[in-house]
Amino acid sequence: MFNFSQFYQLIAQDTRLQPWLNTLPQQLTDWQNSEHGDFQRWLKALNKIPAQKAENINLTNSVSLSNHEPIQPGELKKLENLLRTFHPWRKGPYHVHGIHIDTEWRSDWKWDRVLPHISPLKNRNVLDVGCGNGYHMWRMLGEGARLCVGIDPSHLFLIQFEAIRKLMGDDQRAHLLPLGIEHLPKLEAFDTVFSMGVLYHRRSPLDHLIQLKDQLLPGGELILETLVIEGDETSVLVPVSRYAQMRNVYFFPSPRALKVWLEQVGFHDVRIVDESTTTTGEQRSTEWMKHNSLPDYLDPNDPTKTLEGHPAPRRAVLIAQKPQKS
Repeated sequence: MFNFSQFYQLIAQDTRLQPWLNTLPQQLTDWQNSEHGDFQRWLKALNKIPAQKAENINLTNSVSLSNHEPIQPGELKKLENLLRTFHPWRKGPYHVHGIHIDTEWRSDWKWDRVLPHISPLKNRNVLDVGCGNGYHMWRMLGEGARLCVGIDPSHLFLIQFEAIRKLMGDDQRAHLLPLGIEHLPKLEAFDTVFSMGVLYHRRSPLDHLIQLKDQLLPGGELILETLVIEGDETSVLVPVSRYAQMRNVYFFPSPRALKVWLEQVGFHDVRIVDESTTTTGEQRSTEWMKHNSLPDYLDPNDPTKTLEGHPAPRRAVLIAQKPQKS
Protein backbone atom coordinates (compact mmCIF):
# COMPACT_ATOMS: atom_id res chain seq x y z
CA MET A 1 0.00 0.00 0.00
CA PHE A 2 1.11 3.56 -0.67
CA ASN A 3 1.50 6.03 2.16
CA PHE A 4 0.67 9.59 1.16
CA SER A 5 1.10 10.99 4.69
CA GLN A 6 4.21 12.98 3.79
CA PHE A 7 2.29 14.80 1.10
CA TYR A 8 -0.55 15.53 3.53
CA GLN A 9 1.96 17.01 5.97
CA LEU A 10 3.49 19.10 3.20
CA ILE A 11 0.23 20.66 2.01
CA ALA A 12 -0.91 21.23 5.60
CA GLN A 13 1.93 23.75 5.85
CA ASP A 14 0.81 25.68 2.74
CA THR A 15 -2.24 27.88 3.29
CA ARG A 16 -3.11 27.77 -0.42
CA LEU A 17 -3.07 23.96 -0.54
CA GLN A 18 -4.61 23.25 2.90
CA PRO A 19 -8.21 23.12 1.56
CA TRP A 20 -7.22 20.06 -0.48
CA LEU A 21 -7.08 18.08 2.76
CA ASN A 22 -10.89 18.25 2.91
CA THR A 23 -11.19 15.82 -0.01
CA LEU A 24 -7.82 14.29 -0.92
CA PRO A 25 -7.35 11.67 1.86
CA GLN A 26 -10.72 10.02 1.15
CA GLN A 27 -10.07 10.06 -2.61
CA LEU A 28 -6.72 8.34 -2.17
CA THR A 29 -8.21 5.85 0.28
CA ASP A 30 -10.84 4.97 -2.34
CA TRP A 31 -8.06 4.57 -4.91
CA GLN A 32 -6.12 2.28 -2.56
CA ASN A 33 -9.21 0.10 -2.19
CA SER A 34 -9.69 -0.28 -5.94
CA GLU A 35 -8.04 -3.24 -7.65
CA HIS A 36 -5.64 -3.53 -10.57
CA GLY A 37 -4.54 -6.94 -11.81
CA ASP A 38 -0.78 -6.30 -11.95
CA PHE A 39 -0.48 -3.83 -9.09
CA GLN A 40 0.66 -6.25 -6.41
CA ARG A 41 3.32 -7.70 -8.73
CA TRP A 42 4.61 -4.21 -9.50
CA LEU A 43 4.52 -3.23 -5.83
CA LYS A 44 6.53 -6.30 -4.87
CA ALA A 45 9.22 -5.35 -7.41
CA LEU A 46 9.17 -1.71 -6.28
CA ASN A 47 9.80 -2.75 -2.67
CA LYS A 48 12.97 -4.57 -3.79
CA ILE A 49 14.53 -1.46 -5.30
CA PRO A 50 17.17 -0.10 -2.90
CA ALA A 51 16.27 3.19 -1.25
CA GLN A 52 19.67 4.80 -1.67
CA LYS A 53 20.15 8.31 -2.97
CA ALA A 54 22.40 8.43 -6.01
CA GLU A 55 25.53 10.51 -5.44
CA ASN A 56 25.26 12.31 -8.79
CA ILE A 57 21.85 13.55 -9.94
CA ASN A 58 21.44 15.60 -13.11
CA LEU A 59 17.96 17.03 -13.73
CA THR A 60 19.01 20.00 -15.85
CA ASN A 61 20.10 18.37 -19.10
CA SER A 62 18.50 14.95 -18.59
CA VAL A 63 17.25 12.70 -15.80
CA SER A 64 20.46 10.90 -14.89
CA LEU A 65 21.56 9.15 -11.70
CA SER A 66 24.96 7.68 -10.88
CA ASN A 67 27.44 7.05 -8.08
CA HIS A 68 31.12 7.92 -7.90
CA GLU A 69 31.83 4.17 -7.77
CA PRO A 70 29.75 2.12 -10.24
CA ILE A 71 27.29 -0.41 -8.83
CA GLN A 72 28.58 -3.97 -8.96
CA PRO A 73 27.50 -5.81 -12.15
CA GLY A 74 25.37 -8.36 -10.31
CA GLU A 75 23.46 -5.69 -8.36
CA LEU A 76 23.10 -3.59 -11.49
CA LYS A 77 21.53 -6.50 -13.37
CA LYS A 78 19.08 -7.05 -10.50
CA LEU A 79 18.12 -3.38 -10.63
CA GLU A 80 17.64 -3.50 -14.38
CA ASN A 81 15.44 -6.59 -14.13
CA LEU A 82 13.31 -4.90 -11.48
CA LEU A 83 12.89 -1.78 -13.62
CA ARG A 84 11.95 -3.92 -16.63
CA THR A 85 9.12 -5.38 -14.54
CA PHE A 86 7.38 -2.03 -15.04
CA HIS A 87 7.09 -2.43 -18.84
CA PRO A 88 5.94 -0.52 -20.83
CA TRP A 89 7.97 2.62 -20.14
CA ARG A 90 6.35 5.34 -22.25
CA LYS A 91 7.81 8.65 -20.99
CA GLY A 92 11.50 9.39 -20.52
CA PRO A 93 14.34 8.65 -21.16
CA TYR A 94 16.06 7.90 -17.85
CA HIS A 95 19.70 7.10 -17.24
CA VAL A 96 19.97 5.11 -14.01
CA HIS A 97 23.45 4.01 -12.91
CA GLY A 98 24.37 3.30 -16.53
CA ILE A 99 21.02 1.69 -17.38
CA HIS A 100 19.46 3.53 -20.31
CA ILE A 101 15.67 3.32 -20.00
CA ASP A 102 14.94 4.02 -23.65
CA THR A 103 11.28 4.95 -23.45
CA GLU A 104 8.69 5.08 -26.24
CA TRP A 105 8.63 8.87 -26.18
CA ARG A 106 11.60 11.21 -26.30
CA SER A 107 9.95 13.42 -23.70
CA ASP A 108 13.16 15.41 -23.50
CA TRP A 109 12.50 16.66 -27.04
CA LYS A 110 9.12 18.03 -25.95
CA TRP A 111 10.78 19.70 -22.95
CA ASP A 112 13.34 21.32 -25.24
CA ARG A 113 10.48 22.78 -27.30
CA VAL A 114 8.58 24.04 -24.26
CA LEU A 115 11.30 25.35 -21.94
CA PRO A 116 12.49 28.41 -23.92
CA HIS A 117 9.01 29.96 -23.85
CA ILE A 118 7.85 29.60 -20.24
CA SER A 119 8.34 31.88 -17.26
CA PRO A 120 11.22 30.76 -15.03
CA LEU A 121 10.13 27.97 -12.67
CA LYS A 122 12.48 28.92 -9.85
CA ASN A 123 10.67 28.77 -6.48
CA ARG A 124 7.32 28.09 -8.16
CA ASN A 125 4.64 25.59 -7.14
CA VAL A 126 3.84 23.59 -10.27
CA LEU A 127 0.95 21.27 -11.19
CA ASP A 128 1.53 18.79 -14.04
CA VAL A 129 -1.83 17.46 -15.27
CA GLY A 130 -1.60 14.07 -16.99
CA CYS A 131 2.03 13.84 -15.90
CA GLY A 132 2.63 10.24 -17.02
CA ASN A 133 5.43 8.72 -14.95
CA GLY A 134 6.67 12.13 -13.88
CA TYR A 135 9.56 12.65 -16.30
CA HIS A 136 8.77 16.31 -16.86
CA MET A 137 8.40 16.93 -13.12
CA TRP A 138 12.04 15.98 -12.64
CA ARG A 139 13.00 18.39 -15.42
CA MET A 140 10.89 21.10 -13.73
CA LEU A 141 12.82 20.55 -10.50
CA GLY A 142 15.98 20.86 -12.56
CA GLU A 143 14.77 24.38 -13.44
CA GLY A 144 14.39 25.27 -9.77
CA ALA A 145 10.70 24.60 -9.06
CA ARG A 146 9.94 24.56 -5.34
CA LEU A 147 7.27 21.85 -5.51
CA CYS A 148 5.95 19.72 -8.38
CA VAL A 149 2.64 17.91 -8.03
CA GLY A 150 1.67 15.56 -10.84
CA ILE A 151 -1.71 13.92 -11.33
CA ASP A 152 -2.34 10.89 -13.52
CA PRO A 153 -4.76 8.03 -12.78
CA SER A 154 -2.47 5.27 -14.13
CA HIS A 155 -1.27 2.70 -11.58
CA LEU A 156 1.80 1.88 -13.66
CA PHE A 157 2.89 5.50 -14.01
CA LEU A 158 2.77 5.87 -10.22
CA ILE A 159 4.94 2.77 -9.77
CA GLN A 160 7.49 4.00 -12.33
CA PHE A 161 7.60 7.43 -10.68
CA GLU A 162 8.11 5.93 -7.22
CA ALA A 163 10.90 3.69 -8.54
CA ILE A 164 12.83 6.69 -9.85
CA ARG A 165 12.09 8.74 -6.72
CA LYS A 166 13.35 5.91 -4.52
CA LEU A 167 16.66 5.96 -6.39
CA MET A 168 16.78 9.72 -5.79
CA GLY A 169 16.58 9.29 -2.04
CA ASP A 170 12.80 9.78 -1.78
CA ASP A 171 12.92 13.38 -3.02
CA GLN A 172 9.93 15.16 -1.43
CA ARG A 173 9.90 18.03 -3.91
CA ALA A 174 7.94 15.91 -6.41
CA HIS A 175 4.72 13.98 -5.78
CA LEU A 176 2.49 11.97 -8.11
CA LEU A 177 -1.14 11.45 -7.15
CA PRO A 178 -3.26 8.83 -8.99
CA LEU A 179 -6.12 11.21 -9.77
CA GLY A 180 -7.69 12.93 -12.74
CA ILE A 181 -8.15 16.69 -12.79
CA GLU A 182 -11.89 16.20 -12.35
CA HIS A 183 -11.12 15.03 -8.79
CA LEU A 184 -9.43 18.30 -7.80
CA PRO A 185 -11.32 21.08 -6.01
CA LYS A 186 -10.87 24.66 -7.18
CA LEU A 187 -7.53 25.28 -5.45
CA GLU A 188 -6.16 28.40 -7.18
CA ALA A 189 -2.83 27.42 -5.59
CA PHE A 190 -0.26 26.89 -8.35
CA ASP A 191 2.03 29.42 -10.00
CA THR A 192 2.33 27.29 -13.14
CA VAL A 193 0.08 24.56 -14.54
CA PHE A 194 1.12 22.21 -17.34
CA SER A 195 -1.33 20.19 -19.43
CA MET A 196 0.60 18.27 -22.08
CA GLY A 197 -0.99 15.53 -24.17
CA VAL A 198 -4.32 15.64 -22.33
CA LEU A 199 -6.80 17.94 -24.09
CA TYR A 200 -7.70 15.56 -26.93
CA HIS A 201 -8.72 12.92 -24.37
CA ARG A 202 -11.32 15.22 -22.80
CA ARG A 203 -14.94 15.06 -23.97
CA SER A 204 -15.38 18.74 -23.17
CA PRO A 205 -12.24 20.70 -24.01
CA LEU A 206 -13.58 24.03 -22.72
CA ASP A 207 -14.42 22.43 -19.37
CA HIS A 208 -10.86 21.12 -19.23
CA LEU A 209 -9.46 24.60 -19.83
CA ILE A 210 -11.66 25.95 -17.03
CA GLN A 211 -10.43 23.17 -14.71
CA LEU A 212 -6.85 24.17 -15.47
CA LYS A 213 -7.65 27.84 -14.82
CA ASP A 214 -9.22 26.89 -11.48
CA GLN A 215 -5.88 25.47 -10.26
CA LEU A 216 -3.87 28.60 -11.08
CA LEU A 217 -3.17 31.49 -8.79
CA PRO A 218 -4.32 34.83 -10.15
CA GLY A 219 -1.58 35.88 -12.55
CA GLY A 220 -0.42 32.27 -12.95
CA GLU A 221 0.74 30.70 -16.18
CA LEU A 222 -0.73 27.81 -18.18
CA ILE A 223 1.40 25.73 -20.56
CA LEU A 224 -0.88 23.78 -22.88
CA GLU A 225 0.48 21.19 -25.33
CA THR A 226 -1.81 19.05 -27.45
CA LEU A 227 -2.45 17.47 -30.82
CA VAL A 228 -3.65 19.96 -33.41
CA ILE A 229 -4.52 20.27 -37.09
CA GLU A 230 -3.66 23.01 -39.53
CA GLY A 231 -6.36 25.61 -40.14
CA ASP A 232 -7.99 28.85 -39.07
CA GLU A 233 -9.95 29.89 -35.95
CA THR A 234 -12.87 27.64 -36.93
CA SER A 235 -10.92 24.45 -37.77
CA VAL A 236 -11.47 21.42 -35.54
CA LEU A 237 -11.11 17.71 -36.29
CA VAL A 238 -13.49 15.36 -34.46
CA PRO A 239 -12.46 11.75 -35.28
CA VAL A 240 -15.41 9.41 -35.75
CA SER A 241 -13.80 6.48 -33.93
CA ARG A 242 -10.02 6.24 -33.61
CA TYR A 243 -7.10 8.50 -34.35
CA ALA A 244 -3.73 6.79 -34.94
CA GLN A 245 -5.36 3.74 -33.33
CA MET A 246 -6.12 5.71 -30.15
CA ARG A 247 -9.55 5.37 -28.62
CA ASN A 248 -11.12 8.02 -26.37
CA VAL A 249 -9.99 10.98 -28.45
CA TYR A 250 -12.38 13.80 -29.19
CA PHE A 251 -11.24 17.27 -30.33
CA PHE A 252 -8.21 18.32 -32.38
CA PRO A 253 -8.39 22.09 -32.90
CA SER A 254 -6.07 24.22 -34.96
CA PRO A 255 -3.67 26.29 -32.81
CA ARG A 256 -5.63 29.42 -33.76
CA ALA A 257 -8.92 27.82 -32.70
CA LEU A 258 -7.34 26.73 -29.42
CA LYS A 259 -6.17 30.30 -28.82
CA VAL A 260 -9.79 31.44 -29.21
CA TRP A 261 -10.99 28.76 -26.77
CA LEU A 262 -8.46 29.88 -24.15
CA GLU A 263 -9.59 33.48 -24.53
CA GLN A 264 -13.25 32.42 -24.31
CA VAL A 265 -12.73 30.87 -20.86
CA GLY A 266 -10.92 33.92 -19.52
CA PHE A 267 -7.20 33.54 -20.22
CA HIS A 268 -5.29 36.46 -21.67
CA ASP A 269 -1.93 37.07 -23.36
CA VAL A 270 -2.40 33.74 -25.20
CA ARG A 271 0.55 32.86 -27.40
CA ILE A 272 1.18 30.03 -29.87
CA VAL A 273 4.87 29.41 -29.24
CA ASP A 274 5.61 26.14 -31.05
CA GLU A 275 4.20 23.82 -33.70
CA SER A 276 5.84 20.59 -34.81
CA THR A 277 5.07 17.34 -36.60
CA THR A 278 5.68 14.26 -34.44
CA THR A 279 8.37 12.10 -36.02
CA THR A 280 8.99 8.39 -35.71
CA GLY A 281 12.22 9.32 -33.96
CA GLU A 282 10.28 10.97 -31.14
CA GLN A 283 7.72 8.19 -30.65
CA ARG A 284 8.62 4.58 -31.42
CA SER A 285 8.89 1.05 -30.03
CA THR A 286 11.97 0.20 -27.96
CA GLU A 287 13.27 -2.60 -25.74
CA TRP A 288 11.54 -0.82 -22.85
CA MET A 289 8.23 -0.40 -24.74
CA LYS A 290 7.71 -3.35 -27.06
CA HIS A 291 4.13 -2.65 -28.13
CA ASN A 292 3.16 -0.91 -31.36
CA SER A 293 3.96 2.78 -31.68
CA LEU A 294 3.74 5.68 -34.12
CA PRO A 295 5.40 3.92 -37.12
CA ASP A 296 2.64 1.31 -36.95
CA TYR A 297 -0.12 3.94 -36.82
CA LEU A 298 0.79 5.85 -39.99
CA ASP A 299 -0.38 4.97 -43.50
CA PRO A 300 2.51 2.92 -44.96
CA ASN A 301 1.88 4.49 -48.37
CA ASP A 302 1.52 8.06 -47.11
CA PRO A 303 3.18 8.90 -43.77
CA THR A 304 1.47 12.31 -43.76
CA LYS A 305 -1.73 10.47 -42.80
CA THR A 306 -2.75 8.07 -40.05
CA LEU A 307 -4.12 4.61 -40.83
CA GLU A 308 -7.61 6.12 -40.57
CA GLY A 309 -6.81 8.80 -43.14
CA HIS A 310 -6.52 11.72 -40.71
CA PRO A 311 -3.58 14.17 -40.80
CA ALA A 312 -0.50 12.67 -39.10
CA PRO A 313 0.18 13.83 -35.52
CA ARG A 314 1.05 17.50 -35.20
CA ARG A 315 1.50 19.20 -31.85
CA ALA A 316 1.37 22.78 -30.65
CA VAL A 317 2.40 24.55 -27.46
CA LEU A 318 0.39 27.53 -26.22
CA ILE A 319 1.08 29.70 -23.20
CA ALA A 320 -1.62 31.73 -21.47
CA GLN A 321 -1.96 33.86 -18.35
CA LYS A 322 -4.73 33.86 -15.78
CA PRO A 323 -5.80 37.44 -15.07
CA GLN A 324 -4.98 39.08 -11.78
CA LYS A 325 -8.04 39.61 -9.62
CA SER A 326 -9.24 43.19 -9.66
